[in-house]
Amino acid sequence: MQSPQVENISIHKINAGEISETEDKVAVEEPLEIQLAYSSATGRMQKNIAVTMRTPGNDKELAAGFLFTEGVIKNNEAIQEIKQSPADENQVLVVLKENVQPVLANTARNFYSTSSCGVCGKASIEAICIASPYGAVKDTITINSSLLYSLQDTVKKQQQVFEETGGIHASALFDVDGNFLMLREDVGRHNALDKIIGAVLMNNQLPLNNCILFLSGRASFELLQKAAMAGIRIVAAVGAPSSLAVEIAKEQNITLVGFLKSNRFNIYSGEERIGLK
Repeated sequence: MQSPQVENISIHKINAGEISETEDKVAVEEPLEIQLAYSSATGRMQKNIAVTMRTPGNDKELAAGFLFTEGVIKNNEAIQEIKQSPADENQVLVVLKENVQPVLANTARNFYSTSSCGVCGKASIEAICIASPYGAVKDTITINSSLLYSLQDTVKKQQQVFEETGGIHASALFDVDGNFLMLREDVGRHNALDKIIGAVLMNNQLPLNNCILFLSGRASFELLQKAAMAGIRIVAAVGAPSSLAVEIAKEQNITLVGFLKSNRFNIYSGEERIGLK
């Protein structure tokens, strides 16, 4: 059975000067419109909040995670239900409970998110710096460096869509003993993380202060902001961090690891949580 996350297409392959026609698999990218229903002074309102280019799958998690990490809602208690349109699978409606007021001031941008850059179009950097509800939660996490070396191999075994297409990002959660907990894939790195945070939010399992977040690509400012919102204290990325990612990691007391390989990595913030064993 064909996965809705993968599409077969016809291509021409060049190999050693020879051309042949064959089939290839690519990751599906489609728009998801996130709508919000909530109470107002004039009665119930329904509003389009965002359109994000994503890989289909776990769309309700994506919508919940997006609204939480953008500061539109504070917790899972705000949500009455999440419905996917039977007429259009690319529409999700998040219905808030009666008298719950969304913080729509935090949507001070044209909420069109591409799969590569969910932060594009923000009115200002300051508008993204939403205070995490778990910023004051204390932790005493320490892990050994050897634990981090094994994360990438574990994620590769779990990445079904990447295995088929080679063109998708992953975010994964591990506990502090290195045990795999959860993975989500998407053409948008920020969507993959929102799907994870949305899943945890909907199961009332926040904060994630005793978890390690693994990122299959680079560590951008927006990913660190979302991690901070979920109370995550350790972020390990295969790729490089940006300067703003390092800045927010230091401000939010997050241990940030970049360029993670099988035998080395760089620590950009929070080195006190990582031992040398």
